[in-house]
Amino acid sequence: MNNKLKGILLILGAAAGFAFMNLFVKLSGDLPTFQKAFFRNSVACLIASFAIIKNPQILKTAKGNFGGILARSIFGLAGVILNFYAIGRLYIGDASLLNKLSPFFAMIFSIFLLKEKAKSAEWAIVALAFFGAIFVIKPSFSYEVLPALAGFFSGMFAGLAYTFVRKVTTNGVAGSVVVFAFSAISTVILLPIMIVQYKSMSALQLFYLIMAGVSAAVGQYFITFAYKFAPAKEISVFDYSQVVFATLLGFAFLGEAVDYLSVIGYVIIFGAAFLRWRYNLKKV
Repeated sequence: MNNKLKGILLILGAAAGFAFMNLFVKLSGDLPTFQKAFFRNSVACLIASFAIIKNPQILKTAKGNFGGILARSIFGLAGVILNFYAIGRLYIGDASLLNKLSPFFAMIFSIFLLKEKAKSAEWAIVALAFFGAIFVIKPSFSYEVLPALAGFFSGMFAGLAYTFVRKVTTNGVAGSVVVFAFSAISTVILLPIMIVQYKSMSALQLFYLIMAGVSAAVGQYFITFAYKFAPAKEISVFDYSQVVFATLLGFAFLGEAVDYLSVIGYVIIFGAAFLRWRYNLKKV
């Protein structure tokens, strides 16, 4: 099996992991968003800590990059909170798609943070993706649009977080350290908020949140290793399979069926992602 195929399989596994995370968060029911985010990150932190315990020397790779790691963690946490808020109020397929605007936002932020340049064709693709998001958000002058906007901004913060991931890993920080730091910092920040807002849970709800954390950890590690086997420009488009997985899971377990406007938005954003993938392959 060549490295590119390994990368594709791993990124498909990551997409499935994040789709199951969204499903378990949705199944956990009417719990505070911060409580859901705490369990998602604390379980992921526990799993990520094993890699650190096994090889504590990799913590040295974080030296001189604490600012970037902290920024990745804070913006990533903001993305998770907004995503979970959206999941609780939207179909999980729609919430997943809006969160998957993150690569387009990452391109925008990389211009300012990484001093990269974007050509007119790339800007046109970003504009196309945001146009597709309109069909999923369905703008209106009522509070009902807030969950969709939360999903949109979850993609923005995720894109900003991924830009910092790229920045620190380019500087030599190990992927396992980034995953652990994000989970640990998020857990510390969320703990006092979760305690104040805590709502008692059934055993089944606790199980769902634990599984959300396990699924998130699987997704994080799979996507980290995927990009070790193949560059993002070759395999990143396969990450959008998460939306397909989430839509199918939503239909199978929750009876969710997206409307025709969302389908139009899916097609446009998938198309934009495909065009961006093809464009990156042709870049020298």
